[in-house]
Amino acid sequence: MTRGTYVFCFVVPALAGLAGCSSEPSAKQAAPPPDKIQGKALVILSEATALDAALNAGGPSVYLVDGLHRYRLFFNKPFQVDPGKQYSAEGVYAQKAIDAIGDPSQGKNGYPLESSCSHVVRMAWPGLAFDVADSYSSSLRAKVKRFPARSVFLVTKIEPVTTADSAKKDDDAADDAPKISVPADKQRALLTEGPTVLTAPLWEPAGGTARCKVLIDEAGKIAQLDSGAQLCETVPWSQFRYQPTLKAGHPVRVNTEVEVRFDPRK
Repeated sequence: MTRGTYVFCFVVPALAGLAGCSSEPSAKQAAPPPDKIQGKALVILSEATALDAALNAGGPSVYLVDGLHRYRLFFNKPFQVDPGKQYSAEGVYAQKAIDAIGDPSQGKNGYPLESSCSHVVRMAWPGLAFDVADSYSSSLRAKVKRFPARSVFLVTKIEPVTTADSAKKDDDAADDAPKISVPADKQRALLTEGPTVLTAPLWEPAGGTARCKVLIDEAGKIAQLDSGAQLCETVPWSQFRYQPTLKAGHPVRVNTEVEVRFDPRK
């Protein structure tokens, strides 16, 4: 094994007999199509809490980063991940699945619900022993409760992207492109598409206004989110489009701030 390579393992006990009570329908339903993500692997050695260990089979924390999103990977069987390489992963995007289940109290009794986390874990990894599923559900709920907007991805399959080298070259070329800073109000006038008013998420039903620092590329698309505010991480940045900003007649990348209002949930 080469230096910088990590293997994540977790021993899953075999299911013996019934796995306990469940509120899910007994009739077998077709499994939903898996969520898919792609990004550069990031390994963080400093996250060494018991909670993080439960999410990464005892090893360091692993993320896939695609510029706009950082997905925390949650493993339940061995996978090999090389830091810095591009990977494609399939599985369940936990927060998206939790929100799709819904909450009758609209987040007023806490987020996420324990039952929702249990359902999502079994959706990703059907057939787990009751105690193992319980442990995973508790770890998932604690992580999402602490950082509700930090994407957690339950991995069922992960493999390297064969075009990683060309992608890296594209990233390097983009990093070398000229950048300028533009005030938020001036940049707002160049917005042609994108939702600047959204409904508050379940975990913050009162809503509020988020001011998010972003990097806009030469084509007018948001290429990078540079804000740690959790509300900013829930904005669908891929839907935003701006008129390209020109300098000396050539498109440039723009550092700016975008204001997004979250209306309270009713």
